[in-house]
Amino acid sequence: MDDSGTQSQDKTNQFDGLDAVFEVSSEIVKEAPTAEIVEPPKLGNDIKDDYEYSRSQLYTLISKGQEAVQGALDLAQQSDHPRAYEVAGQLIKSVGDVTDKLIDLQKKVSEIENPKKGNQPQNVTNALFVGSTSELAKLLKQQRQSLDK
Repeated sequence: MDDSGTQSQDKTNQFDGLDAVFEVSSEIVKEAPTAEIVEPPKLGNDIKDDYEYSRSQLYTLISKGQEAVQGALDLAQQSDHPRAYEVAGQLIKSVGDVTDKLIDLQKKVSEIENPKKGNQPQNVTNALFVGSTSELAKLLKQQRQSLDK
């Protein structure tokens, strides 16, 4: 005889009373839903591949997060329990954080592809005045007068 069938029925019978109390029906799910698995690109130093992989992962996280938020909001509305609303709020914040990471990824890739020269001056003029301070003062006074005219 097969004990696994008997054990499964015993476990199901244990929860029949709970099903009646909570006014729900239990179903035994034989196959677990499969998640879409994204294969990582070949290892290498290609920034574009890394960017595409990170971007697809973030999109997947956002999508799954939106599904979780919808489920949590449905549960919160049905139960009208404060903790359920708190969890829904935390999920919403988490999805928002992931969308921020998506924008940060865009910025980082842009900085890598178009590096800025930083705080380096664009035009450098080196001037050297040889003379006394009184001669420098006269020269500056003449230039100021010529600009005022």
